[in-house]
Amino acid sequence: IARKIKEEIRGELGLIASAGISYNKFLAKIASDYRKPDGLYTIHPDKAQEFIDALPVEMFWGIGKVTARKMHSLGIHNGAELRKCSLEMLKRNFGKNGTLYYDFAHGIDLRAVEAERIRKSVGCECTFEKDLAGHTAVIIELYHVTLELIERLKRSDFKGRTLTLKIKFNDFSQRTKSITVEKPLFTKEVLLPLAKKLLREMDLEQKRIRLLGLSVSHAEESSSASTPSPIQLSFDF
Repeated sequence: IARKIKEEIRGELGLIASAGISYNKFLAKIASDYRKPDGLYTIHPDKAQEFIDALPVEMFWGIGKVTARKMHSLGIHNGAELRKCSLEMLKRNFGKNGTLYYDFAHGIDLRAVEAERIRKSVGCECTFEKDLAGHTAVIIELYHVTLELIERLKRSDFKGRTLTLKIKFNDFSQRTKSITVEKPLFTKEVLLPLAKKLLREMDLEQKRIRLLGLSVSHAEESSSASTPSPIQLSFDF
């Protein structure tokens, strides 16, 4: 999943991104920083303590320059030395943050990962290894993208009224076109004719197509757009 997200960011925005994977927020953030700018690093549970022990305290979340200097004055330079400190000693010197530092040093982070974004659309895109040329080839791929979009709409229980077609050409220029209808879009019988209509109305100028995408937006209040979406997660680092 992380690798796919990195590839999509590069393909869509031309940007590189690093990703970290672990069993809690603290370690996932550390892992994402560990191989910047274009890394993908995993901290496995059975290797976590060894990793933390070797980590300079400056790399711990919540430890800035001032706190790091104070820790150094107390003989604390890395995770191993921090782990040797008692909870009472850390609370005495760093207040309520002492509990947080104690937990981090032992590989513990009980903060929940919570979804904070409301889903506003559901989409599906396909980037082709070989650029599409010719009306028939485009229609065939549009059909496949439509079917995948329908599956995603079903899985997310999303009901929207606006369909958007996105096309990226082999010269990296891009065009989009949308249509809004009165009733929710979620069946092949409705979506496919609309997708074909948008395609007909778009001037392709005989260009080869690199990417083809469809998305549904303009959600109804009764759909899953009214509840937090689990698709995008944010970390409070």
